[in-house]
Amino acid sequence: MPSSGPRAVLLPLLLLRAVLAVPLERGTPQQESPATESPVSGPALLSSQDTGLYYHRYLQEVINVLETDGHFREKLQAANAEDIKSGKLSRELDFVSHHVRTKLDELKRQEVSRLRMLLKAKMDAEQEPSKQGQATRDLAQYDAAHHEEFKRYEMLKEHERRRYLESLGEEQRKEAERKLEEQQRRHREHPKVNVPGSQAQLKEVWEELDGLDPNRFNPKTFFILHDINSDGVLDERELEALFTKELEKVYDPKNEEDDMREMEEERLRMREHVMKNVDTNQDRLVTLEEFLASTQRKEFGDTGEGWETVEMHPAYTEEELRRFEEELAAREAELNAKAQRLSQETEALGRSQGRLEAQKRELQQAVLQMEQRKQQQQSQNGPAPGPEGQLKFRQDTDDAPVPAPAGDQKDVDPSEKKVPDQPPELPRLDTQHL
Repeated sequence: MPSSGPRAVLLPLLLLRAVLAVPLERGTPQQESPATESPVSGPALLSSQDTGLYYHRYLQEVINVLETDGHFREKLQAANAEDIKSGKLSRELDFVSHHVRTKLDELKRQEVSRLRMLLKAKMDAEQEPSKQGQATRDLAQYDAAHHEEFKRYEMLKEHERRRYLESLGEEQRKEAERKLEEQQRRHREHPKVNVPGSQAQLKEVWEELDGLDPNRFNPKTFFILHDINSDGVLDERELEALFTKELEKVYDPKNEEDDMREMEEERLRMREHVMKNVDTNQDRLVTLEEFLASTQRKEFGDTGEGWETVEMHPAYTEEELRRFEEELAAREAELNAKAQRLSQETEALGRSQGRLEAQKRELQQAVLQMEQRKQQQQSQNGPAPGPEGQLKFRQDTDDAPVPAPAGDQKDVDPSEKKVPDQPPELPRLDTQHL
């Protein structure tokens, strides 16, 4: 399926925050004449793009999931190219239902996993350099979209917290604030978090997860142990697995004060920190040479006070929160206006239905009255007509003539009585001559 030039950039912009991932296999765009190109909007605009076999299938699955959400489906059907390009439609993703968000996240994880597998194929000599660079850029965009999504999540959480406190009375608000401060205090009370990729952090993994003597730490042996698939590089998943011990110091899913969304953001920050300092060619893969070189730097052993967790680095500013709340207020006003219009339309439909029911009852009553009058007329006028409208008379069984009425009888001369003519006699045949 060919893809038109200007529209080919609209899909990544639409799915920037929740489902951004571009594949290595892309369809070759074909130029279309401006005179023959017709404007497309809504789902047709999205589904008409073919960006390659695997990615097109992924996008189609995303569209199918989004269309199960009634609110987003209406917005998608009314959207045009400008709405998608400007990012206006992507903001509607904040309002999709929870089960839709869960399905989108699962699709996103599957696509990112596919991209990472393809990226590792760069070690094959037949892999084209252009595809390597494209996959690297796509994954970087995905990480940026993840940060933006987390920022909006944090702003929404803070917005809801403030609205909840404003709805409480003075005493209740003080109690709620005290409880919140206590939760934050418990969350901050955790063991020191080592800097990801530092000697202290790697030795802790070597000792507690690998069960080896920390005094005999060997970077090369460590690399081989954690190169799970033995492909000669540490990919992003293999690196993130090294941070599990550090994350468990801060986040526990059983504690209400620990937010698991923040834990995933922390994992991403740790991985980006290691890639920035170890992945010297920025191909999102750590080779043995790069890993060993990082262990020779001064920063490898000098970690200072440890790693600063995400709560020490606010994801948004007060100005960004103010604009976000204005956006939410505008969206809420729009939804309320739409709800009011729907309510008015429902009431109008109810009144219209009532009038139609009344007219139906009147028509039924009129038909019933006509049937009753028709039956009365038939009972007064004699036998009912036949199916074709002819009158039906009862056939007399007697052959006697019906006498004339008394007033019409006249004396008739017997001579004038007409006697029926006798039929003429036929000549007899002579059988002897036959």
